[in-house]
Amino acid sequence: MSNAALERAEAAKLPQDDIIGILLTQHARIRELFAEVHMARGDEKKAKFSELRAQLAVHEAAEEMILRPVAKKQAGESEAMNRNEEEAEAGRILAELERMDLAGSQFEAKLTEFEKAVGDHADHEEQEEFPAVRAGCSQEQRQKMGRRLRKAERAAPTRPHPAAAGSPAAQWTVGPFASLVDRARDAMGGGRG
Repeated sequence: MSNAALERAEAAKLPQDDIIGILLTQHARIRELFAEVHMARGDEKKAKFSELRAQLAVHEAAEEMILRPVAKKQAGESEAMNRNEEEAEAGRILAELERMDLAGSQFEAKLTEFEKAVGDHADHEEQEEFPAVRAGCSQEQRQKMGRRLRKAERAAPTRPHPAAAGSPAAQWTVGPFASLVDRARDAMGGGRG
C-alpha cells in the first residue's frame, strides 16, 4: 500500500473534523498530485502543477497557523522549529520550480527533489508532530482545531509567499491580504504556472 493509501486509511479511523485526519488526507492528495504532475504533459502538466502549488500553499499556511502552535507546546519548540524550517526550504525549492520551463528536464529533476523534501516533511509530521498532538489534545480539541484549520484554509493564499513560509506570525499577517490578491489573480486567469 502506498503512503497516500496508508494516510487515507489512518485518516478514515479518526472522527470528522479531527485536525490529524484532515492533514493526513491532505498529505495523501499532495503525494498523488506529485505523481500526476510527473505523468502529465503540456497544458495538463501546467494545470496539475498549479493545483499542487495551491494545495501546498493553503495546506502549509493553515498548518503553520493552527497546528504548529499546539505542536510547539506538545512536541517541543525544536520540533516546531524543524517543521517550519523544512517548510521554508520547500518554499525556496518551489520558487525555483516556478521559474522553470515545465517541459524541461531540469524541471523534472527539481520536481523530484521537491517531492522528496515535501514527502520527508510530511513523514516527520506524521511520525513526530502528529502523535504528540494526539497524545496531548482531546478528541474535542482536535476537532475544534480541524474546524479552525478549514476556516484558515479558506483565507489562506493560493500560492506560497516566501516572506511568510515557515513563520506562523507572518502567515497571520501576510496570509489574508495575500489571499485576496491571489484569489483575484486566479479569478482573472492571471495565476502563475
